Amino acid sequence: MHPVAKWPLAAAAIGAAGVSYSLWEAKQYQLRRVVVPILEPGEESLRILHITDLHITPGQADKIAWVRTLADLRPDLVVSTGDNLAHLDAVPTALAAYEPLLEFPGVFVLGSNDYYGPIVKNPLRYFRPQSTVKILGAPLPWRDLRDGFVSAGWTDLNNRRVTAKVGERTIEFVGTDDAHLGFDEYDDVQGAASREADLNIGVTHAPYLRVIDRMSADDFPLILAGHTHGGQLCVPGLGALVTNCDLPTSKAKGLHRHQQSWLHVSAGLGTSPYTPIRFACPPEATLLTLVPAS
Repeated sequence: MHPVAKWPLAAAAIGAAGVSYSLWEAKQYQLRRVVVPILEPGEESLRILHITDLHITPGQADKIAWVRTLADLRPDLVVSTGDNLAHLDAVPTALAAYEPLLEFPGVFVLGSNDYYGPIVKNPLRYFRPQSTVKILGAPLPWRDLRDGFVSAGWTDLNNRRVTAKVGERTIEFVGTDDAHLGFDEYDDVQGAASREADLNIGVTHAPYLRVIDRMSADDFPLILAGHTHGGQLCVPGLGALVTNCDLPTSKAKGLHRHQQSWLHVSAGLGTSPYTPIRFACPPEATLLTLVPAS
């Protein structure tokens, strides 16, 4: 066979190997540990477990088991930033995964995939400018998920501003409903962060600039979000190519400064059932340890 004729075969082999690896990586769940220098001098550290984007379906036993092990970390606070569901019957599965974590103080917001089920989409859509027209799947029973969290004692932060005790601290939270679907109503919760609180935290699913810019302007020093999947398919050495919102790709995952705040965007734990792959961006949950800013 002429050497040139082998090129298509070689390309096909490389492509198949890449897909196989991406399918494998999508199940290599990891815990990241991040230190955030944000507390006042002399304060004791605070450990926050940030979970997002499970996109869970019934039968994902490996994901359920891994999430349940996170309770062994004994966090001071759990923050869930949405997109837990990926199937009409997934609420019991999601609550089973979270069940041992529900004994800890927790807050949550919802994402677009808690409201609507996944559908097949052209992947090239993610490289186009953001459109106001969203392609939505079947409605999901998000109220059952919300009620399960609330009945366990977690606080709903969808377009809400709440002050709560976490251990010996008083923490003020500001949260929005999903900005990707335009459900965010920051005007309803705007205002300068309370000086009476020991700590102020902003929580949202999709880190659109119209939300996180205002949280930072209101002097919330820590903002937590998900949605981006960290880019999901990344280029080694370059990083994410898309964020599925207007957040710069340089902030697609991890801890970054954003205006006067710390912004933590988690790459999340799941994918759409129709694109169950990740490349150079393994699924993750994050344990953030807040320490004094010395």
